[in-house]
Amino acid sequence: MSFAYLGALAASIACLALVDVRFRLVFAAPGRSRRAAVVVAAGVAFFLAWDLAGIALGIFHRAENAVSTGVLLAPELPIEELVFLAFLAYLTLVLYTVALRFASTREDRRR
Repeated sequence: MSFAYLGALAASIACLALVDVRFRLVFAAPGRSRRAAVVVAAGVAFFLAWDLAGIALGIFHRAENAVSTGVLLAPELPIEELVFLAFLAYLTLVLYTVALRFASTREDRRR
């Protein structure tokens, strides 16, 4: 049992949270934390359903490796997958918010 991959995911989420707090992008934006939580949860739910469908169809398989915990939430679904999906949804929301802010700043400079 190794926590290398799970630790790397946790560190990545922590770094993303620092960027979020520094620039008040998603969860740190005033009055938007509840909305951000709903969007991230919806993203995780969507991709978790996608993964479960892929597992049920025999498309997705988990391979034994030296960097995972080996803890499974369901057959072929390691706990790291859930954490990765949360990271993916959070990262997507942060990038979307940055793009909106960049576009808004660019539009303001044009005026």
